[in-house]
Amino acid sequence: MEVNRYANNPIIGPDDIEPSREDFEVIGVFNCGVTRLGKEVVLLLRVAERPISEGLDSISVAHFDNLSGEFVVKGFSKKDSSIDFSDPRLVVTPFGTYLTSISHLQVARSTDGIRFNVERDGVIFPVEEYETYGIEDPRISFIDGLYYICYVGVCPYGVSTCLVSTEDFVRFDRHGIVFCPENKDVAFFPGQAGGRYYALERPVSPLFGRQDIWIAESGDLICWGNHRRLMSPRVGYWDEVKVGAGAVPVMTEAGWLEVYHGVDKENKYCLGAVLLDAEQPWKVLSRSELPILEPEVDYEREGFIKDVVFSCGLLCEDDKLKIYYGAADTSIAYAQLALEQVLSELKM
Repeated sequence: MEVNRYANNPIIGPDDIEPSREDFEVIGVFNCGVTRLGKEVVLLLRVAERPISEGLDSISVAHFDNLSGEFVVKGFSKKDSSIDFSDPRLVVTPFGTYLTSISHLQVARSTDGIRFNVERDGVIFPVEEYETYGIEDPRISFIDGLYYICYVGVCPYGVSTCLVSTEDFVRFDRHGIVFCPENKDVAFFPGQAGGRYYALERPVSPLFGRQDIWIAESGDLICWGNHRRLMSPRVGYWDEVKVGAGAVPVMTEAGWLEVYHGVDKENKYCLGAVLLDAEQPWKVLSRSELPILEPEVDYEREGFIKDVVFSCGLLCEDDKLKIYYGAADTSIAYAQLALEQVLSELKM
């Protein structure tokens, strides 16, 4: 698969974002949703921050307190043997688990799709108890004149999917949780099939350890039902450990095209493609044997989490897939693939 990465990748990095507080530092900007708004390309960035820790022997974490409406900072000693610091994303204590960073969403706009102006006012912060540990991984679907944004809310009760809508990415209307824990990687199809709305989801089974892609349907984009398993990891393939929706599906002449992510036994995140029936999107027509995008260059292989390419959004324009993706959970990069080449490999 021929991948044309932008020569000056990454296009947005942590240094391009101002922290929300003087005592915070931005450690990552990644996993952005993308859409068109008039002549502009709009990104909704996931911005990961953390409190600036005092010294190498301690780590500070933050969470949102919905009662006070403020962020609370808590410190932990790395010398405390009862605390597990092995995963750079987590602080696991005998009394609960904390995230080492807290994320919010921030708007960026561009006229050429490459050079973006990050807005200070276009910010979605945690406001609910179900967003205590932050909000993550937005996916934008334009449906019936509105932009619907699914994002992940993280809290001690679990990981859920929340929904907001907007006309202009200035004012946002919140619609609460639409997929309860443990569920994420939700992407609304940007149109109906057979008079129904559809969404990809990724529920997790703690008993059997399943992390499959499912599909659900709705009549109003709020209440979802008729949940069905769509596809699973494949033993011996690049996506053998877990799979999840990536970008919002796009309609092509061959059916719905979904760029999804898969993880292998070395915890490497790659992107692949799956083709779904246009009228019955719960039917898989074809699935890529090999990744269409995998970690190969330095900014994808080294970062907060190594060997990660992860997309929440793409534009299908000019016979190209224009993919905006998170690289190593640190920055945002851009790549193009020929649509016909992707479809040709799926038709094989």
